[in-house]
Amino acid sequence: MKIVFMGTPVFAVKSLERLYNDGYDIACVFTQADKPRNRGMKTSFSPVKEFASIRDIPVHQPLTLKDNKSADIIRETGCDLIVVVAYGKLLPKEILTIPPLECINIHGSLLPKYRGAAPVQHTIINGEKITGVTSQYISEAMDAGDIILTKSTDIGDDETSLQLSERLSDLSAELLSETVEAIASGTVKRYPQDHNEATYAPLLTKDMSPVDWTKSAYQIKNKVRGLIPWPVATMSLNNETLKIYAADADERDSGKKPGSIISSGSFGIEIACGNGTLTVKELQAPGGKRMYAAEYIKGNPVVSEWMK
Repeated sequence: MKIVFMGTPVFAVKSLERLYNDGYDIACVFTQADKPRNRGMKTSFSPVKEFASIRDIPVHQPLTLKDNKSADIIRETGCDLIVVVAYGKLLPKEILTIPPLECINIHGSLLPKYRGAAPVQHTIINGEKITGVTSQYISEAMDAGDIILTKSTDIGDDETSLQLSERLSDLSAELLSETVEAIASGTVKRYPQDHNEATYAPLLTKDMSPVDWTKSAYQIKNKVRGLIPWPVATMSLNNETLKIYAADADERDSGKKPGSIISSGSFGIEIACGNGTLTVKELQAPGGKRMYAAEYIKGNPVVSEWMK
């Protein structure tokens, strides 16, 4: 079977690697254009491009799929199937109709829940206990195609979206291998989604970062976990905006106004919430490095105050 693979971030690499190791003919890879990254703004390749380049797999990085060029490239490959894993672009109808075995996608949630660009993060932010990955046929509507297979997994109480993404990446590779094998053998089945059960996971923005202390401690902890590694939850303290990287939640009622610092010490910084208390364990000050809250306190005394 000849496959065109479309993907960009680290999450997609293990899926591409699995197809490669399974012996399929990877005709070419489509990935996002090279972008300046990090403080030096040095141009770097996407993780998928790095993997493909090392193995001499042709790489294409179109700015758009809506012109005839990309469709022509795909037709010329004579591919049987298109596989999409976290590519970052929607496939137009012109491309969807090219491969005889259609186009499939691996999505980081149990569809129809959390359709969209940030399923892993929103799953954690919303306090879900179980998630998984889904293989589906791609339709013109986002993440609305027929389901092929799913794999589920429990979410750890302290697991961040970064940690969960790493696990789901492994799970996605397994699921993709099973899905493509079923397609190749002709045993594949498809199940329409219940669109009435659909929920959505839009792109994250920096506007989501500030903590709302009127929320419950567990809601805030979930937000902290879900916004790692980007854009990261933030709080205002000592006239600075600090990033929060780890926190513990407690249901006990402090009797304090939400946002009030209850205590601080070697355990961290304990803050009153709308319901319960949150203890900030790890943080980062502007221009500084990530550190334990106890270390920050040594150089930045914290007094009881109301947090904005």
